[in-house]
Amino acid sequence: MTKYLIQRVLISIPVLVGVTIIIFFFANAMPGNAVLAMITSESPVSEDLIRIRQGQLGLDDPLPVQYLRWIGNVLRGNLGYSYVNGTPISDMIIDRIPATVQLMGISLLISIIVGTILGIISALKRYSWWDYVLTITGFIGLSMPVFFLGMVLVYVFALKLGWLPTSGRVTSGEPYNFVDNMRHLILPAVCLALVRIPVFMRYTRASMLEILYSDHVRTARSKGLFERTILVRHTLRNALIPVITVIGLTLPVLFSGAIIIESVFQWPGIGLLYISSITQRDIPILMGITMITGVLVLVSNLLTDIAYSVVDPRIRYD
Repeated sequence: MTKYLIQRVLISIPVLVGVTIIIFFFANAMPGNAVLAMITSESPVSEDLIRIRQGQLGLDDPLPVQYLRWIGNVLRGNLGYSYVNGTPISDMIIDRIPATVQLMGISLLISIIVGTILGIISALKRYSWWDYVLTITGFIGLSMPVFFLGMVLVYVFALKLGWLPTSGRVTSGEPYNFVDNMRHLILPAVCLALVRIPVFMRYTRASMLEILYSDHVRTARSKGLFERTILVRHTLRNALIPVITVIGLTLPVLFSGAIIIESVFQWPGIGLLYISSITQRDIPILMGITMITGVLVLVSNLLTDIAYSVVDPRIRYD
């Protein structure tokens, strides 16, 4: 296992570098830059001042030079500074990580629990009206754009019914309160979970159906074991492996979905910071978040492989 982990880490390094190169050059291909984005009609700036500021930020250097300078700072543990306000990127990201982790964690927990339970029900009630209803609902959920679903939830539960707040993490102007924070979290977390529940449900159903009619389950029934024992010990454990794959692959997908959800609900997390960095052409912030996202994808894939060997002792990595 140790040798395998070392190999995976070594392979991940060039992959991560390649991702940062692609994102860096695409980000710099966007029209304009941070200096031009800060200029408004109310505060015009002369061309000389623009050139001076671009030179101070190093925006006049060739792109390969800018990238090498950035990657050199990263290797020293420095993600750089914001072009707009000069704040260290690491401080900006650390301040917003708790909000994003809270949103992703709750939505992942909801999607795993609800999706797995519905998948089990769908498998045990195969070809019944329960199965058909859940299947149709799952297809609708998979095809629903997350931003549209978010706006529907805001319109129904916030604007029409007035049960929940429309945006933010806490009520503006009031001190932090756990209950208030949970009320603000419900809509974005449920919205993000609803688009992932069908995935867990379909994978669980397919895996359960494959295991339910396998030879070892039929042998367990022939021995007279209780159906609950067969379901828990002989079926669910073996059906977990494909679901674990989905969990590992869901982490980066949740992060990308959180970017959209945080924009819809103005949730003050990394996703909202990412969107603002694009509109302001703040490349250091964009690259810092991209680096974190790349590491998240690689780590989640590695943890998925490790979880395989834990759930199924037959799997070994040499």
